[in-house]
Amino acid sequence: MKPVKIVVSAFCPYAGRTELDLASFGGRGLFLITGDTGAGKTTIFDAIAFALFGEASGSTRTADTLRSDFAEANAKTYVELIFLHKNKTYFILRNPRYERPKKSGGGVTTENADATLQMPDGSVITGYREVTAKVIELLGINYRQFKQIAMIAQGEFLQLLLADSKERGEIFRRVFNTDLYQTVQRLLKERERDGKRRCEGLEQSILQYISGIACPEGEQGGELAAKIRGAGIHNAGDILKDLQELIAEDAKLRQSLKQQGNELDSKLAGQIARIAQAQYINHAFAGLAVAE
Repeated sequence: MKPVKIVVSAFCPYAGRTELDLASFGGRGLFLITGDTGAGKTTIFDAIAFALFGEASGSTRTADTLRSDFAEANAKTYVELIFLHKNKTYFILRNPRYERPKKSGGGVTTENADATLQMPDGSVITGYREVTAKVIELLGINYRQFKQIAMIAQGEFLQLLLADSKERGEIFRRVFNTDLYQTVQRLLKERERDGKRRCEGLEQSILQYISGIACPEGEQGGELAAKIRGAGIHNAGDILKDLQELIAEDAKLRQSLKQQGNELDSKLAGQIARIAQAQYINHAFAGLAVAE
């Protein structure tokens, strides 16, 4: 967004109609706004911010206090802004809510806040909120973000100078829009807490399983039992290694015993067969004796 021309009327310190033609600076992208205190430098930023978003540039002014105290009774308070965005020209006319003398009779009447936005194609959008919403859609940023990336109001800069470290950090976060990084930091801390909680739960589970290990008799089993009595998460790996070695030895022993069992089963089957044959022979001899 590049402001081209600003017109203010009865706005802040400017009692009458005042024009600021920024196009006279040409295509230069950087220029200095300077002047004595109270000359109206901040008012230029107030006018731009008000025209775009209906808010002043700083936090010390509100939209309903922008009418000039020096204005004539019948002077209208408004801001006109012509700006370029993506090489297209837009025109905004916006006025705040203020009180003015009645056209007939005595007393005052309230002039309601209103705004008009003329698009590059000639179409017109009216309505205070409608124009603000369209500007946010066009620029892709809202009023708060516009303040943070486009300007630092004098009051907030003074607040920054006088603030303590914690408050200054909050101001810098607001000015430079670092809330995203703070959110990332918070999410990382939450993940760290969740990971630590899960890790502690797994450690307790591991130690519980270790305490339930039954060690065999013998030298190696005694060494493992001693390690289990002093078990901690840091020596769990050593205990697991010793346990795996015992399991491997038990597996070898089981295989050996299984082979021995198979051999004994084979011998037992042979003995049973011989016994059965002997019984058959004895039975035959007994039959022979009876027959004789």
